[in-house]
Amino acid sequence: LTGSALGAMARRISSQGKVTISVDEYSSNPTQAFTHYNINQSRFQPPHVHMVEPLPYDAPKPVGHTRFVCVSDTHSRTDGIQMPFGDVLLHTGDFTELGLPSEVKKFNDWLGSLPYEFKVVIAGNHELTFDKDFMAELIKQDYYRFPSVSKLKTEDFDDVQSVLTNCVYLQDSEITIKGFRIYGTPWTPRFNGWGFNLPRGQSLLDKWNQIPEDVDILMTHGPPLGFRDWVPKELQRVGCVELLNTVQKRVRPKLHAYGGIHEGYGIMTDGYTTFINSSTCTVSFQPTNPAIIFDLPNPGNS
Repeated sequence: LTGSALGAMARRISSQGKVTISVDEYSSNPTQAFTHYNINQSRFQPPHVHMVEPLPYDAPKPVGHTRFVCVSDTHSRTDGIQMPFGDVLLHTGDFTELGLPSEVKKFNDWLGSLPYEFKVVIAGNHELTFDKDFMAELIKQDYYRFPSVSKLKTEDFDDVQSVLTNCVYLQDSEITIKGFRIYGTPWTPRFNGWGFNLPRGQSLLDKWNQIPEDVDILMTHGPPLGFRDWVPKELQRVGCVELLNTVQKRVRPKLHAYGGIHEGYGIMTDGYTTFINSSTCTVSFQPTNPAIIFDLPNPGNS
């Protein structure tokens, strides 16, 4: 690759030998970014990228592995969802409609009914009450876009995270479970003025720069560019270019789990990272997409 091509890939090696991601020239237009990188680098085509068939629920778990169960975007519609066997549940946000404390309690009760040894949860753009800056602005405003949320008193939601007693809640933070380093972050590119929204470019990159290297599993609410981020109705890609560059060039997790784009349900791999969009709800908000299971070798077992 020429120096300019490397620059376009937003990859820069700093003097310490660490990879630094800079804002991509196509950051504000993911559809254009996808086309550019596909034409010039075949970046989203085989042999670089492949679709992956979901593992059947009755597939035996290999010895020395941990089974992760991925769900997302359940939107308070967990009644009747069939959950498969596994060790660790990963829920990548939008577990409510609006983040109302009553919805969070219902979700927590559902988590409590599940038999997984560990459950890890992040927020999504629908968890309005988890985004303190969003709520501070909403309460100041005089209009009722979210009437039931606007009417909440600060004390009703100030400690809403503490309702989640049946899981580990991550927000720009990490935990090590069974030897796996798991990092979770809720931010997504700005869309229709929901929670945890930031402008594309530097604002989101500042959040992605907090993700440590050597993370095994990355949980975000929304997709990176090119991996289950196509919205057919709009004929658009909506994934984050900076997130893609962060995942592929700096962090390189074994598993990147997310949701956010209901239409993008499914699994892909770039040969190193497996990308799972496990949105449970369809585009019409029917909770019919099955949970996705994924086995990872335990750290220490190559």
